[in-house]
Amino acid sequence: MTPQFLFATGIENSNPTIAGGTVRVDELAKCRHYEFWQKDFDLVQELGISFLRYGPPIHTTWLGPGRYDWTFADATFGDLRRRNIAPIVDLCHFGVPDWVGNFQNPDFPALFAQYARAFALRFPWVQLYTPVNEMYICAEFSALYGWWNEQLQSDRGFVTALKYIVKANVLAMQAIAEVRPDALFIQSESSEYFHAENPAAIRPAELLNAKRFLSLDLNYGRRVDSEMYEYLLDNGMTRDEYHFFLGNHLRHQCIMGNDYYRTNEHRVRADGSTTASGEIFGYHVITKQYHDRYRLPVMHTETNLWQGPCGDEAVNWLWKEWANVLRVRNDGVPIVGFTWYSLTDQVDWDTALRENNGTVNPLGLYDLNRNIRPVGVAYKQLIHDWRQVLPAQSVCLQVPIVLPLESNQPWARQKQDQAEQTRQDTTTASANTTAV
Repeated sequence: MTPQFLFATGIENSNPTIAGGTVRVDELAKCRHYEFWQKDFDLVQELGISFLRYGPPIHTTWLGPGRYDWTFADATFGDLRRRNIAPIVDLCHFGVPDWVGNFQNPDFPALFAQYARAFALRFPWVQLYTPVNEMYICAEFSALYGWWNEQLQSDRGFVTALKYIVKANVLAMQAIAEVRPDALFIQSESSEYFHAENPAAIRPAELLNAKRFLSLDLNYGRRVDSEMYEYLLDNGMTRDEYHFFLGNHLRHQCIMGNDYYRTNEHRVRADGSTTASGEIFGYHVITKQYHDRYRLPVMHTETNLWQGPCGDEAVNWLWKEWANVLRVRNDGVPIVGFTWYSLTDQVDWDTALRENNGTVNPLGLYDLNRNIRPVGVAYKQLIHDWRQVLPAQSVCLQVPIVLPLESNQPWARQKQDQAEQTRQDTTTASANTTAV
């Protein structure tokens, strides 16, 4: 039961549809993980990493209500358990099975909770979950920008997607906690900031800076800002739907995972349109804003940068992000982990998966031939140097993290029993769920 900092990487299982739902963009296939999954797990161990953002392909695993094909999940998760690698299970990453349709489907939240519960029952040794990845981005790209899945471009479409996605996440957390009472939920959400380009842009920038918090506000049961409340109701959310979020959350079992890339900051024009600003504030400043709002433990759940012509661009970005993590920690924020995302290069992210071009993006710790990149060498050394310097679990988490091979130990079972007693204790429920 050694306290440890969660150094992690990820194997991306994005699978949105494009072209009116006729084309599935499956990153596990594009990156050849189905072929090389054992080798990929070897690479995780080679780096000295014990935590892996990973999930089964939802579109081939979840066949219908109550119908599942666990073949690939049984093989991969069984191997992770054997290796004592703790998965942070990514159950929904930008896509749903064809039979669900898309994120406008009002049945999605309840159905997804059934899927999450079925997974937790099949893999009871799993403790760490990201039920729905980047809820805000998923809704934005699918229903506001018109890029993925339903490919809508309207505020009403966005609010509809957002409310169903976040509700699905909340119901999934509840379903998983019923099976695994000491489950910990690590949100992976894009942390954004919008800079006004001129005085006339101050007002639209303020609205966008309020809007960026919507998914986490709803997920954590925090009352949204008054203008955002009007925005939600004006675009189809009912009062009852809003009040569901105020009364149903598990923030006391949550870690606020936030993602930061160079593309996360934006310049806002007077008409409300935006363009990329590049890194202005950086991870430290923006993470402080999110932590001040939610007061939860934090994990840096995604970052990367292309390996450019000099070959050291990604290495320099890694060290810059790590310096920001240390600054966040030294400012008193309980930060529990860091992630370079992902293990291997990715494909077609230069067009945000909108085009099926097969373009390899050199973002990984390894290339697609599974050869280590300079940033992989640097990350391995960083983990080696800092692993024992940053024990975080005992400081900010009451629930200990249980590695897969420890899940049947008497102390681990005792901790699960204690977590279940706390979950059932109605006298502490309001204190544990009161929003800040």
